[in-house]
Amino acid sequence: MGKAAVKGLFQLILIAVTFVLAAVTIAASRSGHYHPESSTMMPLLGLAVPVLLVSCLIVSLCWALARKKWAFVPLIAFLFNWEYLTAVIQFNSTHEVPATALALSQKGKPGGYLTIATYNVHSFGGEITGYSCKEIAKYMQQQYVDVLCFQEFGDNKHFTVDSLRRALSQWPYALIPADDSIHGILPIAIFSRYPLADGRFITYPHSANCSMMCDVVLGTDTLRLINNHLQTTSVSQNRRKWERELATNDTRREAQAVQNAAETLHENFMKRAAQTDSICHLAIASPHPVLVCGDFNSLPSSYTYYQLSEFLKDGFKTGGCGYMYTYRYGKRMLRIDYAFHSPELDCINYYSPNLDLCSDHNPVVFTVKY
Repeated sequence: MGKAAVKGLFQLILIAVTFVLAAVTIAASRSGHYHPESSTMMPLLGLAVPVLLVSCLIVSLCWALARKKWAFVPLIAFLFNWEYLTAVIQFNSTHEVPATALALSQKGKPGGYLTIATYNVHSFGGEITGYSCKEIAKYMQQQYVDVLCFQEFGDNKHFTVDSLRRALSQWPYALIPADDSIHGILPIAIFSRYPLADGRFITYPHSANCSMMCDVVLGTDTLRLINNHLQTTSVSQNRRKWERELATNDTRREAQAVQNAAETLHENFMKRAAQTDSICHLAIASPHPVLVCGDFNSLPSSYTYYQLSEFLKDGFKTGGCGYMYTYRYGKRMLRIDYAFHSPELDCINYYSPNLDLCSDHNPVVFTVKY
């Protein structure tokens, strides 16, 4: 076979790979529309969306540098994921909360604005001095945060719940589940400058994850708040185990490892979907405007994100600007913490500061006008 023939065959293979990549990326753009019960493959494709999008850009750039028309194929596939792209990149103009509203908030008087933070604090790193908790409290005070929603709100024998309460004393109203209700559950909590009413702790079958619902009483106004920590994907917990099994030269063991990983992921997709359906039901039934926030362990390509954004607004889309990620690892490509709000509320500010304290997550801070 001559050099020209080899070159032609190689180019045909590259073109075929380009079309396959584009087809998979386009299919992945619809992943959130499928309940995990109806499809095993689509949720897995949704999990791969960030890698697929980066791959499409690289392939498109390579074809463009070669001055080939095939550059448009992955680029079109990339743009098919517009729904995902606008959930991680926004060019909104930023809004400043009026100083008078902040002053009223600091005095415990509603000023028509409410600032909420949601943060998976990973048990504050298990620190015996409570350093991270105190630093978080200091930062949140500087940001005039009115309500704190914590996930993995854990204490230890050196820095107890009472110590946590003292560190967070600027938020005198608190909802913390009783010890007997959180056995085997990853703790969750809400702290507020304003009174909290009708608190409800929500657990899920066969899961260590949970949610918490309450009403934030703002004078004559009331907002319903749902703080969530949904089922993890278990990728980070099992990654090393799966890598070891895949590194063996035993084909049967490697195939079994892939099957086990897929089954674990799908089981957690199913659990998270059921938890999402429960949250949607609670939010839709609310007699008050709703704020739904927390660690959802779900990308914007997921069933969870799609279901919530069907009737609620993504605060980042309405009040954010720039590039948004909330998981500190994974090449900073993963947005899995969110704040959604009812359409009748206006989100005027939304950001995720890069706090290098105790957690593998960044907090999300957002302000709504009610």
